[in-house]
Amino acid sequence: MIALRALVVLAGLVAVWQAVIWIFAPPPFMLPAPGRVLAALRDNPDLWRLHAVTTLTETVLGLVIGTSCGIVLALCMSFLPATRRLLLPAMIVSQAIPVFAIAPLLVLWFGFGLASKIVMATIAIFFPVVSAFYDGLTRTDPQLIDLARLYGASRAQEVALLRAPSALPALITGVRLAAVYAPVGALFGEWVGASSGLGYAMLHANGRAQTDVLFAALILLAAMSVLLRAAVDLLTRNLTPWAPETAR
Repeated sequence: MIALRALVVLAGLVAVWQAVIWIFAPPPFMLPAPGRVLAALRDNPDLWRLHAVTTLTETVLGLVIGTSCGIVLALCMSFLPATRRLLLPAMIVSQAIPVFAIAPLLVLWFGFGLASKIVMATIAIFFPVVSAFYDGLTRTDPQLIDLARLYGASRAQEVALLRAPSALPALITGVRLAAVYAPVGALFGEWVGASSGLGYAMLHANGRAQTDVLFAALILLAAMSVLLRAAVDLLTRNLTPWAPETAR
C-alpha cells in the first residue's frame, strides 16, 4: 500500500513539474523536463544499474548492522543500568554532531570502498533503533513486571518474556524510520569520497551541469527509500499480533 500511495504522489508531482515547464519554460540546465530525466535513465542503463546497486548494497548492510547493534545496545542498557548511564550521554552527543561532518574521517579510516559508506549508513540509523527499542523496554506494564517478580522470574526471563515482546512495536517503528534514513547516510559517504554510487553520480552530474542526470539519481534514491520502507512493513506486518495496528 505504501508503494502504491507513493506512486500516486509521484504521478501528481510529475504532473505539477511538467506544468511548471510548460508555463515558465525554464532553461534545461536549471529545471529539465520529466521527459529529459526519463531519457537520462533510459540512455544509461548499465551506469544506473551499477550506481543504484552500490548504494542499495551500502544501505541494506548499514540497515542490518545498525539495527542489530541498536537491539543489542538497548538490551544491554535494559539489563545493566550502569551501561545506560555510561552510553546514553555518549549516544546523545554523537547525534549532536552532523553525520556529514564526520564523513571525511570515516573515509580516511575505512577507505573509499563500501566500508566507510556502510559505517555512515549504520550511524545514521543506529540512534532511532536503539532509542525506540530502549524506550519500549522501559514502558512495559509495571503490573506484569511485579507479577513476574512475585513468581521469582529472573532478569533474563523478565526481559525475554515480558519487556522484549512489549517493546517489539516500538522497535518496528524505529526500524521503519531507519529504512528511510539509511540511504541518506550512504549518500553522504559517497559525496565525500567514492568510485561508484548514486552520490558519486550526482557529484559528477552537478560538476558537468547535467541536471537531468542529477534528477534521475534523485528519483532512484527516492524510489530506493520507498521500497526499503515497504519491505520493512512487509517483513514486520505479522510480528506483533498482540498489538495490531488499528489506524489504516
